[in-house]
Amino acid sequence: MAKHAVEANFDGLVGPTHNYAGLSWGNVASKSSVRSVSSPKEAALQGLAKMKQLADRGYVQGVLPPHERPHIPTLRALGFEGTDARVLEQAAKASPSILAAVSSASSMWTANAATVSPSADTADHRVHFTPANLSAKFHRSIEHRVTGRSLKAVFADESYFAHHPALPSVSHFGDEGAANHTRLCAGYGEPGVELFVYGQIAFNEQAPAPGKYPARQTLEASQAIARLHGLKGQHVVFAQQNPEAIDAGVFHNDVIAVGNGNTLFYHETAFLKEDQVLADIRERLTGAELEAIRVSRAEVPIDDAVASYLFNSQLLNTPDGMLLAVPGECREVASVRRYLDGLVKSGGPITSVEVFDVKQSMRNGGGPACLRLRVVLDDDELKAMHRGVILTDGLYERLTTWVEAHYRDELGQDDLADPMLLEEVRKALDELTGILGLGSIYDFQR
Repeated sequence: MAKHAVEANFDGLVGPTHNYAGLSWGNVASKSSVRSVSSPKEAALQGLAKMKQLADRGYVQGVLPPHERPHIPTLRALGFEGTDARVLEQAAKASPSILAAVSSASSMWTANAATVSPSADTADHRVHFTPANLSAKFHRSIEHRVTGRSLKAVFADESYFAHHPALPSVSHFGDEGAANHTRLCAGYGEPGVELFVYGQIAFNEQAPAPGKYPARQTLEASQAIARLHGLKGQHVVFAQQNPEAIDAGVFHNDVIAVGNGNTLFYHETAFLKEDQVLADIRERLTGAELEAIRVSRAEVPIDDAVASYLFNSQLLNTPDGMLLAVPGECREVASVRRYLDGLVKSGGPITSVEVFDVKQSMRNGGGPACLRLRVVLDDDELKAMHRGVILTDGLYERLTTWVEAHYRDELGQDDLADPMLLEEVRKALDELTGILGLGSIYDFQR
């Protein structure tokens, strides 16, 4: 029997070391901003403002903490020795690229944090979490342990929540989390269809694959998560991402498609076998007809879709239809601006568009959808989770004050070796875990 449920959004709080190192090959925006001076304070405040706008509209909005960066344990594991200050000095001298990688604030993009399956879909009727191994990129591959600790701290009650370790951290099981996963359903509390999108089949060298940029998600990883989460065949569709899209800079499926409820909003280049994907979803979706909103190349060229992050938007229910929460760049690209104006007037399920300013995140290659992890929770599960991370007016004020007190206005690549930055980060995060009530989730706290 279907239960009342909501889709909660858990945004990553931008970390104090937010910088532009251009670490993500295949992410056009990330590479285009390399070595620019960033503003960690502005980035964190923009993220919080986005969360507050949605919380004020009545959505359940949570906060997930940033990770400790620079990550000294990783540098020590790579052979750098001595005091923490000495480790930073050695790394900066021997390999600035390694130092930049272990200083990345990329955990802010919680769409990559994990794959989450609601209890309505799983065999044991618990919410299942698997942190993404993010093995395609070194700077992200070090995230999953602390991500797992954070999720376990927030969703601790084992009678409602099940946690799995990340998949083996090798290319054959490359997993990028919910950025390559979306769920379609008649209602959040009803059984749905979980759409897993992969870039390549690791154990089949003859299968289609991109030629310019690497595919980060494998079919084998998606299938493993479906098994771990106890998903039956009627709840799952596996779809291959179009190699052409990956080579155009669509490094994750959420840069070219987004779904909510019974609506799938996507570009015509999103899927390798578009007709088959839609047919499979329609076959498995119960209680509602699939609303497929297809954007053609003629309406929005793929380069414009990537430049604007049109599809890296949040698609949210409202009393009058669906709201598409887009980055400001969508109003700056002419074809996208024209398309959105027509979309609202079309009489379809998307009835409104709202612009969010997340420029600091966008310059590093992440839009509104990258910044959030969706977790469907029924009323009992919502009560069972740790409520200290749910954004209220009071928590918003405390976090804003916390950012103002601890974050730098500007950060360049040379600043990453500053031992004072590490001290600032640890002091800030120690205070943050107290504010959010998460306990000792960081290595330096243990």
